[in-house]
Amino acid sequence: MKKLNLLEECRGAKSIVISGHVRPDGDCIGSCMAMYLYLKKALANAEITVCLEKPADIFNCIKDIEKIDSSFSAKAPDVFIALDCEKSRLGEAEALFENAKRRINIDHHVSNKLGCGEINYVVPGLSSTAELVYELIDKSYMDEELAKAIYIGIIHDTGIFKYSNTSPKTMRIAADLLEYEFDFPAIIDETFYEKTYVQNQLLGRALLESIMFMDGKCIVSAINQKILSFYNAKPEDLDGIINQLRIIKGVECAIFMYETGNQEYKVSLRSCNYIDVSKVASYFGGGGHVRAAGCNMSGTFHDVVNNISKQIERQMKSLEK
Repeated sequence: MKKLNLLEECRGAKSIVISGHVRPDGDCIGSCMAMYLYLKKALANAEITVCLEKPADIFNCIKDIEKIDSSFSAKAPDVFIALDCEKSRLGEAEALFENAKRRINIDHHVSNKLGCGEINYVVPGLSSTAELVYELIDKSYMDEELAKAIYIGIIHDTGIFKYSNTSPKTMRIAADLLEYEFDFPAIIDETFYEKTYVQNQLLGRALLESIMFMDGKCIVSAINQKILSFYNAKPEDLDGIINQLRIIKGVECAIFMYETGNQEYKVSLRSCNYIDVSKVASYFGGGGHVRAAGCNMSGTFHDVVNNISKQIERQMKSLEK
């Protein structure tokens, strides 16, 4: 794919809006903020706004994160940069995307092969959108804060370099970023391992009430609205549960779901070796990566589990042939 000349595509723009997907994760937040920090330096005369749902507090270490517009009150821009997703996952920012004079889409999800802008830089299967941002920026503008934001994006979509999407190139980029001497052990602790009391309570319940099936190859757990209300918990308090389910010995595919409405669930899927969970999620209107994906589903808990398990079983049987 021909490399995108990002500054040339943004040249002359008086207003630029940067956004990513609903319920932004570490890669989405790191990519958007890295793009913001870069363009603020490289295009000093442009008004640049990041429109995202409010990030979790663990990302407060990123410079200027408090400047994110979570009210989505920005006006239709000259250029809209959609990062880490296609337009249907932009949420409230989709209207800004549709009304922008120029639309750029930068993504790495296998479910977004063609892109959704007039200008697309989509590399399916790459470790993270943050890695793409690193490729596109003029390194003469790199500094400690920009390097930190890119690093956060990469570690969150590679599980601190544990997932199969981590390539030798990813590791070389990470090494280059560490040359800027930010406190990377503190970033890993603060954004990955530290949990509040409520988060640990919810994790404990999710593990205690989990169910293994398919001869122990799959595991599922769910949190309903009653439990969320009891703990006065927010969706971000559930981060990390799916990864704890995935690393249980013998498990190939983990499913975690939480209730968003009456018989409505947000579903997260993870796999270890051979199940392509992006195909499972795509079947139900979602998307993601081969080893990490998600979707929204309706029905009872058992309806959702039965429907998902059919798609997982179909893949397992095809691999046995």
